[in-house]
Amino acid sequence: MFGPRRPRRLLAATLGLAIALPLTLPAMASGADHRHRADRSRHFAHHAPRPGLTGQSFYFVMGDRFANGDPANDTGGLGGDRLTHGFDPTAKGFYQGGDLAGLRERLDYIEGLGTDAIWLTPVFKNKAVQLEDGPSAGYHGYWITDFTQIDPHLGTNAELTELIDAAHDRGIKVFFDIITNHTADVIGYEEGARTAYVPKDVSPYRSADGTPFDDRDYPDPFPPLDPATSFPYTPVLESGEEDLKVPAWLNDTTLYHNRGNTTFVGEDSQYGDFFGLDDLFTEHPTVREGMTEIYSTWVEEFGIDGFRIDTMKHVDDAFWQHFGPALQDVATEAGNPDFFMFGEVALDGSDAAAKAFTSRYTTMNRMQAILDFPFQWAARDFASRGLSAQQLAEFFVADDWYTDADSNAYALPTFLGNHDMGRIGHFLRNDNPGATEEELLARDRLAHELLYLSRGNPVVYYGDEQGFAGTGGDQSARQTMFASQVEEYRTGDQLGTDRTPASDNYDPSHPLYRLIGELDALRESHPALRDGAQQVRHAASGPGLLAFSRFDRSTQREYVVLLNNSKASAAADVPTWVRGGAFEKLYGAGPARLRTDGHRELSVTLPGLAAAVYVSERAIPRSHQAPAISLRAPSPAAEDRGRMHVAADVAGTSFYEVTFQARVGDGPWRTIGVDDSAPYQVFHDTSAIEPGTPVAYRAAVLDNAGHTRGSAARSTQVLSPAVVIGAPTDGGTVTSIDPVTISATVQPERPGQVVEFERSVAGGGWTSLGTDDSAPAYTAVDDVSDLPLGTSVSYRAVLREPGQAPVTSAVVTVTTAEPAPAVGSVTVAGSLQSELGCPADWDPACAATGLAFDTTDGQWHATFTLPGGSYEWKVAIDGSWDVNYGAGGAAGGSNLALTVPASGGTYTFTWDQVTHVPSVAPAG
Repeated sequence: MFGPRRPRRLLAATLGLAIALPLTLPAMASGADHRHRADRSRHFAHHAPRPGLTGQSFYFVMGDRFANGDPANDTGGLGGDRLTHGFDPTAKGFYQGGDLAGLRERLDYIEGLGTDAIWLTPVFKNKAVQLEDGPSAGYHGYWITDFTQIDPHLGTNAELTELIDAAHDRGIKVFFDIITNHTADVIGYEEGARTAYVPKDVSPYRSADGTPFDDRDYPDPFPPLDPATSFPYTPVLESGEEDLKVPAWLNDTTLYHNRGNTTFVGEDSQYGDFFGLDDLFTEHPTVREGMTEIYSTWVEEFGIDGFRIDTMKHVDDAFWQHFGPALQDVATEAGNPDFFMFGEVALDGSDAAAKAFTSRYTTMNRMQAILDFPFQWAARDFASRGLSAQQLAEFFVADDWYTDADSNAYALPTFLGNHDMGRIGHFLRNDNPGATEEELLARDRLAHELLYLSRGNPVVYYGDEQGFAGTGGDQSARQTMFASQVEEYRTGDQLGTDRTPASDNYDPSHPLYRLIGELDALRESHPALRDGAQQVRHAASGPGLLAFSRFDRSTQREYVVLLNNSKASAAADVPTWVRGGAFEKLYGAGPARLRTDGHRELSVTLPGLAAAVYVSERAIPRSHQAPAISLRAPSPAAEDRGRMHVAADVAGTSFYEVTFQARVGDGPWRTIGVDDSAPYQVFHDTSAIEPGTPVAYRAAVLDNAGHTRGSAARSTQVLSPAVVIGAPTDGGTVTSIDPVTISATVQPERPGQVVEFERSVAGGGWTSLGTDDSAPAYTAVDDVSDLPLGTSVSYRAVLREPGQAPVTSAVVTVTTAEPAPAVGSVTVAGSLQSELGCPADWDPACAATGLAFDTTDGQWHATFTLPGGSYEWKVAIDGSWDVNYGAGGAAGGSNLALTVPASGGTYTFTWDQVTHVPSVAPAG
């Protein structure tokens, strides 16, 4: 236990609606289409659920950057200088002094925004400084060494209890940001620090006796492991750090992946170290149970209301399928049935493919919600970049990817920017060069109006309400709310004010602070704007008007939300559910009252970069009978073969809800989702169902008067998984010098799958390149050096799994060619640059230490003469540190050392763009 048990303070329960028993089923493939007589009982028609939390507003706080309530803890009780204790208020990468005491003292300010829940960045004890990272300090909380106590820079466990009690007294929940993927960088490797990633097909895991195995095939029991034999790198702990981590099981080096640094793509996205951070072996039952126990204790002993989960996509699916339900059970037993978790699944884009990926964590992986990164992208496109309103409408229509039996998009926390990517103010300045401050503030207002008036739980990143902008992401987006001593922060411009971070910024009169408070109050007064069904109504084909309705089921009133992302005024006839009825303005620009015509359309005009909300003065008409409903033929989703697209056509012009059910084989009918906005559809997860299994679907519509009608059922069969070659690119070229790496993925992934790779030269017969059974990425290497330039080479992959017919991928054909540069520029960056004519060391953009591409060997080279001395260096790509390679070719890897004799010397520096390995050797 971490501390004394205390009574749990219960908050008001969030309203939830009853639904049929949930079922997690994989998506299905198209096959035979058999229609069945409509189910006449239609007893399975239900309201769309609002599970978990769907009406909350979050305030996202970085504890070290918000308020300094106790200067006595600034150094965390550690002696020495800043490289020991980590405190330096003049450096943005070090502790600034904020703490839990300061946060508690500023609860009035947070409450003034209408905040329902505070989300704190991790507050557990961190490794104070990691010299390899800048150096910089663990002020952000993501370098945890002790999962049982609060970081002493932020306070104590007792002070956490005081904060939670004080917040609960105001009706404000407290959420922890937690990590299960990694710990601080404590483990090193005998082969070197921060080494390049070694794939599982190159060096598989081995049991303690040396037998190779694939961890994906051994969920339980797990083979015994030995640090000397089980991993591609040999993990070691420095003297004095053997027992650094708490709980003690975290000091067992065999409970980590030990494969080197991730490149954030493919297999290593789940198995690699984040810039040296120790990547936990989450596939191991000991890790699953250990992490579950750690966070269960925080729920039981401190009354935490929920978790935001860091780096969720970098952890295996089986971990979440265990962790999520287990924590919900613990919270319920502890007296908090409204306990809520949402995970970080970071990615770019907002299209259906993005949602197909992010939604798997709430459907297949049984988690309650994810942080809505696709929304952030779509909101920026709309409010900042001024792109098509139709694009945002299509984004909302694709929300059905999240619909299953017990969750949907209404529970997703939505946001505009954060501590990693940067602030909305920064995006506005970058996207609109030359824009006036008035326009930028108007776009900021529009972004927050979209955030608060559309579905989901809005998250405000601390400081955005004061117009903080910053100059980028990460450390440049982590200003202090109290007067900063960091020069970059002190000189930063803020939107909507003449203030800067050089002074305290807790101004309740700031226009954005007042706007957010007004929007939150509007949502509180009108629950439909919090979690009412959302129906897209109108969208301009370019910049212009977007309109959607929110529906209040209890009052049967319709709310129409209007947003214009054009700088010019926009007009439209917006469809509604009300014929010839009056609408009253609740918010924003426009006349006080409007009236629909005989076609149920509301004629509206909205000024540029403005928003408005109207509500019908009377209830929408009650339906006299449920409309006709029919199912379309189910078919596998193009974006995810493990999901079956099931859609229903519904006649009528009122508010309807459609319940979808599935029956697997001869099993019972189970609800797989309820959709309350047209088009009515679900994406059913069939990834765990054996290929060839028959699956039937049916649907029932529920109208706004309680009438129901069922559809005829339609049947299909689950198709075999698909195997897809991701590299090389079809129609592209491959170098005649370097081996070709062929990679493939399988969808859906299941234990026991094996992929064989084959090639055909110039249309000849197929020959095998070998097999790979190491999920989730399958690879083979082909030597084409003996082929003439211009030779066509085709590749295909054949999937085999027990009891199933082989599945062959589409063919990918490439042509051998001379080597070509894969990047724009390569720079030798390090402590040697000033000796070679650069204005400063460690400058990734200095052309004087650039390398040149050599077509004869496909590598980058340059020769430099250096004076005697000891130097460190690595290579930077395309003039920045965003992509860099160190020892062993590791992305973000350790510096390389070069010792030059006192007399000086001439050296040739080389970078291999295939292996990413930098090297240096005496010239000549």
